[in-house]
Amino acid sequence: MTDQELTLRTELIEACRAMNGLGINKGTAGNISVRHGDGFLISPTGIPYDKLRPEHVVAMNWDASFTGDVLPSSEWRFHRDILQARPELNAVVHTHSTKATSVSVLGRDIPAIHYSIAAAGGDSIRCAPYELFGTQELAHEVVKALEGRRACLMAHHGVIAAHVSIARALALAVTVEELATQLLALLPMGEPPVLSEAQIAVVLEKFKTYGQQTPEVQEGLRHAS
Repeated sequence: MTDQELTLRTELIEACRAMNGLGINKGTAGNISVRHGDGFLISPTGIPYDKLRPEHVVAMNWDASFTGDVLPSSEWRFHRDILQARPELNAVVHTHSTKATSVSVLGRDIPAIHYSIAAAGGDSIRCAPYELFGTQELAHEVVKALEGRRACLMAHHGVIAAHVSIARALALAVTVEELATQLLALLPMGEPPVLSEAQIAVVLEKFKTYGQQTPEVQEGLRHAS
């Protein structure tokens, strides 16, 4: 195992534990994957997060083969299919966070009630129709719901957030839970007003240079100012 792979395995384990610490997951319900080499690393099935060690993280190939006797998460199919379909995304976080899962039970998308929805890549967070967990049918629906997006809900199931790194995907999962909390607070008063596509388009553009940037982007911002 290379130092780089050990670092990724350790980061994945820390993120699994962080999901529960952040209150967006309970037990071993969620799972995390990250692109690595000619495949991806994924959390194992059924091992409590506080017991996870780097050797428990499963290295899978795109053909679903893996070595060792530790089984991967039962949701490996949608992790694989997302990473294969979206080369710009490197990590996938799946949680059963309470409020977002509640919205998924309603089978509804999260609309643009707050500008932070742009973190997910568009003016809504779609809800994929229900399919049995761990199936190829679910993976197919998830990839469709994520078109042009970095996050989606799965009806009667939970949340998927994907990004360029484990840390960014985990942060996005927290944002999805915040948006779901806001939506559920608003629904008793009726359908909430939403920001327009044009308004979200402006936010999406601003998000491209929001926060700390690479030296190249910083240089471009200096010239633009």
